[in-house]
Amino acid sequence: MDMMTMTQMMGSMPASSMGMDMSAMQECIEACNACSMAATMCADACTGDDMARCSSMCMNMADMADTMMRMMLRPMGHDAAVMMSMMQACVTMCQACMDECARHADMSESCRVCMMACQNMMEACQAMMARMA
Repeated sequence: MDMMTMTQMMGSMPASSMGMDMSAMQECIEACNACSMAATMCADACTGDDMARCSSMCMNMADMADTMMRMMLRPMGHDAAVMMSMMQACVTMCQACMDECARHADMSESCRVCMMACQNMMEACQAMMARMA
């Protein structure tokens, strides 16, 4: 979905009834999508026995990012406590994946990109949580 279509869709959601900052939500959705893609590609690039943990961590990160994104794309079903818990879990997963990819970032471009995407997603989730509180 391109940015114009995403902006239109987010603008059509009844934000006031949900108490959600739709602009922050859109930024978080985009960060989750980018992180999912980067983590998926990093997992695929991490081959060899010494990279098994990194590959597995990246696959888990991609799954978490996809799930978080899909939850935010259904704002009418939001439950504030569930969203806060899920976002906190994503922040924790982002940090774990960043830490693992940082170990290989000097020798692996995919790990460096994944690490940056995790950082962006973590910051977007933290910003979203601050607006929900």
